[in-house]
Amino acid sequence: MIDPVNAVDKQGGLYIHNRKIIAVGNAPDDFVADKRINARAVVGPGVFRRNPSRGNRGRIKTSIQSETNAAPVRLYRLWAANTNPVFDTPAVVELIKDKAEQCAYAHIYPVAALTQKLAGKELSSMYALKQAGCIAVSNGQAAIENLLVLRRAMEYAATHDLLFIYSPQEQALSNQGCAHEGAMASRYGLPGIPVAAETIALMQCIELIEQTGCRVHFQGLSSARSVDLIVKAKQLQLPVSADVAMHQLHLTEQDMLPYDSHYHVLPPLRSEQDKDALIAAVRNNTINSICSDHQPHDIDAKLGAFPETEPGMSSLETVLPLMLRLVKQGKLELAQGIAKLSSEPAKILGINSAALAVGDVADICIFDPEKQWQINAETWQSQGHNTPYWQEDMLGKVTHTIQAGKIIYS
Repeated sequence: MIDPVNAVDKQGGLYIHNRKIIAVGNAPDDFVADKRINARAVVGPGVFRRNPSRGNRGRIKTSIQSETNAAPVRLYRLWAANTNPVFDTPAVVELIKDKAEQCAYAHIYPVAALTQKLAGKELSSMYALKQAGCIAVSNGQAAIENLLVLRRAMEYAATHDLLFIYSPQEQALSNQGCAHEGAMASRYGLPGIPVAAETIALMQCIELIEQTGCRVHFQGLSSARSVDLIVKAKQLQLPVSADVAMHQLHLTEQDMLPYDSHYHVLPPLRSEQDKDALIAAVRNNTINSICSDHQPHDIDAKLGAFPETEPGMSSLETVLPLMLRLVKQGKLELAQGIAKLSSEPAKILGINSAALAVGDVADICIFDPEKQWQINAETWQSQGHNTPYWQEDMLGKVTHTIQAGKIIYS
């Protein structure tokens, strides 16, 4: 049993009644179990999933229920603003909450649009959206028109104590690129995205954090230079946090097969040095959390010339085994890996969950770290098959998911 919040790493039992954990270790004297789970594996808290913040035309428009079935590892979902319709009115927020409740979906936490229609010009009604249940604001990957709009938005968010989730990318420098500006992009003739496209946007936002006091979470970092900037911001005690996509901790530009669009992601896969710096930053807590950055696509979205395909990987089912791979490689402790997927995202979002103490809601993920399986058509549940790990052997599989004391996957 591993509970990073309470520094628990031991063998023992969990006892659940009326949605909550009522005992840890030994059963209460009068406790009679209606159901027992032989969890001879690892018992941990529920995992967070940050919904991708890109509105790509090729993304599969799955229902809430179908995605639940495909993602047993995840109990909490941070739902991004780029839905259709956009999360820029309280009515849309209520709609998604109602649908999630009808499907008995894992916990949903909506993120409001920073600007109306994500157009990057006029600010959304952040206060009304917060009252409707949104816990943060974001403009996803959509461009913000200028720094004045960004400043006003951060001032507004700070006024209402809303977390701003920001994808640092200078659109003009990115210039519709599709690969890291380096040797591999040159070799394959692909338009490159320089590291500066990320770091310039990061530096500008950090300057505005100093001015506005806005709490900012930087999502999807990809470079060593970005890590350096986050270190400096934290040394100044600015209210910042950051995450990294799991694939950025395993793959680099050198892994790209010629013209294989499964490696087309944004931000792009960068150098070996960048990957090593990101892993070190996760280990020393400069980077607070790891996300799946799950972006399932249909087949057509990944066909064609590399620059013309949609970026993103289908990754919900690989996030656990890839975390365990880092543990096997000695790059991460198991308890820390679990924390980066569960309690750390909860802490960033100000959500009191992802713990296994008496009185906590029984949101639990049980997994077998030694279970070997192969990614193929029989084992893969997501509707998007766009993964570079197809037919690769994985180690680690979820066996049970418990939501508020109810088994929703086994």
